[in-house]
Amino acid sequence: MAKKLRAGIIGCGGIANNKHMPNLTKTGKAEMVAFCDIIEERAQKAAKEYGTPDAKYYTDYKKLLAENKLDMVYVLTPNKSHSYITIDALEAGNHVMCEKPMAKTAKEARAMVEASKRTGKLLTIGYQTRFFAPSQYIKHTIERGDLGEIYFAKAHALRRRAVPTWGVFLNEEEQGGGPLIDIGTHALDLTLWYMDNYKPKSVMGNVYKKLNSNGVCGNAFGPWNPDEFTVEDSAFALITMENGATIILESSWALNMIDAFEAESTICGTKGGADMRDGVRINGDDFGRLYIKKPSLNSGGVAFFDGGGVDHGTFEQLTFINAITKGTPLIVLPEQACVVTEILEAIYKSAETGKLVEF
Repeated sequence: MAKKLRAGIIGCGGIANNKHMPNLTKTGKAEMVAFCDIIEERAQKAAKEYGTPDAKYYTDYKKLLAENKLDMVYVLTPNKSHSYITIDALEAGNHVMCEKPMAKTAKEARAMVEASKRTGKLLTIGYQTRFFAPSQYIKHTIERGDLGEIYFAKAHALRRRAVPTWGVFLNEEEQGGGPLIDIGTHALDLTLWYMDNYKPKSVMGNVYKKLNSNGVCGNAFGPWNPDEFTVEDSAFALITMENGATIILESSWALNMIDAFEAESTICGTKGGADMRDGVRINGDDFGRLYIKKPSLNSGGVAFFDGGGVDHGTFEQLTFINAITKGTPLIVLPEQACVVTEILEAIYKSAETGKLVEF
């Protein structure tokens, strides 16, 4: 029986409990031996629920890194601390899975990429949307050439009323922004990945704080405190790539529109297009007739659509584990995630200055 990888968890909040720890358990290929959180009770609880019988828990991540021989470390903390914890974990000899977005600033993201190269350790970012069956189907459709040259896309991250009212989501110092850096980052990452285009030329962006003051408005997660809601509620951008391609990014936690959808992308190419409404829709023309193709993703399928019969969360974890143990490719490369952070930062800068930001 193959030896299980030893994992350390830094940050035992919502994303750890709802995504990484249960999905890592499902793989059966790793064991969690050390846990850290600034709230000791959270680390202790995670160790009891997901850890080995002798799992340790900490409030100081540096002690976790120093006192445990690990193979992999998960950085699941607020955005502000992603960079320095990840770099410390890499330099301690561990492969790292860091939650999205990669970092609060582009400078920090670039430092993470450099640390991965310097240490020779793998680094990947938690853009789980790439692992969904619809995403995988569209990606392989594009790679086969069905859509031709992709020259226009929309990155969608829109909610009617779903402002996260827990944790530090509304804290600009900890997170670096609101819906743009929280859910807009998923939509942008997915779109760039579809296009296989990581060379932005310029960005023009706007951010808004229009609904922050109205805390009682049917929010899915309950009323927010207007005094604490200091980040934007919406952000929009026009992104031009070096090859002339155009991306429109739209993100909001609270927008007065009925048809809200997030972590989706609309792709338009010279031979056809694709979107993620009602699963997947591929459009084009044949013999002078327009068509819409809707593949069924609930039956049959092949391994690269669903991770070989596993759910997308387990697929994401197995991709990281197999990259470590077998040398197979990562699906989310740090260099790609770094470009996402660079574009997000440029959007905020453009909104602040009212000017076009060129790369």
